[in-house]
Amino acid sequence: MDSAAGSAWHRKEKPWDHEGIDHWSVQPFTKDDNPSGLLEESSFATLFPKYREKYLREVWPAVTRSLKEVGVGCELNLVEGSMTVKTTRKTWDPYIIIKARDLIKLLARSVPAPQALKILQDDMQCDIIKIGGLIRNKAGAAFPHPLNTLPAALITSLCPFPEKFVKRRQRLLGPNGSTLKAIELLTGCYMLVQGNTVSAMGPYQGLKTLRRIVEDCIQNIHPIYHIKALMIKRELAKDPALAHESWDSKIDLQLESGEYFLTAEQKREKASAAQALQQSKRAEERKQQRAAAFVAPKEPAPSNSAKDRSAPPAQEDVKELVASLRRKASKTSAGQSGQLPKPVGGQLNDFLAAEVGERQHKKKREQLGGGADAALGKVKKARKDL
Repeated sequence: MDSAAGSAWHRKEKPWDHEGIDHWSVQPFTKDDNPSGLLEESSFATLFPKYREKYLREVWPAVTRSLKEVGVGCELNLVEGSMTVKTTRKTWDPYIIIKARDLIKLLARSVPAPQALKILQDDMQCDIIKIGGLIRNKAGAAFPHPLNTLPAALITSLCPFPEKFVKRRQRLLGPNGSTLKAIELLTGCYMLVQGNTVSAMGPYQGLKTLRRIVEDCIQNIHPIYHIKALMIKRELAKDPALAHESWDSKIDLQLESGEYFLTAEQKREKASAAQALQQSKRAEERKQQRAAAFVAPKEPAPSNSAKDRSAPPAQEDVKELVASLRRKASKTSAGQSGQLPKPVGGQLNDFLAAEVGERQHKKKREQLGGGADAALGKVKKARKDL
């Protein structure tokens, strides 16, 4: 069997794979996919602050019911101030324990329970952005309460001189929370600013954009610039030609090309090499421009036609003059008689011959004029000497 026949042998119809299927869609994981359950138990625990104890005691029954539906057990320990989630014999989804871990993290960071329970959905993800270490001057930012629940007088008493961290963190909220609402609408994510962290929930692409906005804000880049860019992209996405356009950032392009992983010295060497190449190109262009001034202009090529070789230039001028005079004489005689021009007699030919002879004699005198004048001067001088 040859190679072509062998490859055709494996090209069989696949009824589960057709053109209408979306290979990137996330299919729901049901109990029928894993009827035997898990073999080992997995558990996660997290601590919560004291001021969250009262709220957690109120919402814990609802949390327990939601986790029980997916086969996950939970425990609230008020003595240690911790929340624990673990798999049970009824757990069939191996990834649900990771979702439950994110749930208790969000609850510990003051996210409301109805919002935090959405993390159990397959299309919902979360991101805890740590902003405390992005800036040094943050003396007044260690207070654990949510920023949006503290009165301005209390913040001033805790930090008499508002620090850079507090000011930049406040930019994420904006006046009356307008900046936060705009970010949530444009990214499709839920965001909560609290202490040294920002809790976010939403799709992957939205979380990626939101993290960049938060980190840039703490590094003194106002969120309004990102909001304007997102609004422009949303308007451009309405155009069918730009609907699937890639809006990769500079960091994404650097990651793709490998430039992101270069050291500072390697980046300097690459930049200097590119600069040297550009300088050499400019030097070559200037050299060509200077050399162009010394290039001789092109001379007209000598004519090789038989007509030019047979007749000298002076004879051609005489022929043209005779032809023009004949035309003038014929026009004059035709205008006087009102009839068609007739052949001119011998008198005209004699006149033309005399005119041609005079012109040739004049041209010879011009050619020999300089030498004749000099000889005549010498003769006159010799006579005076005698």
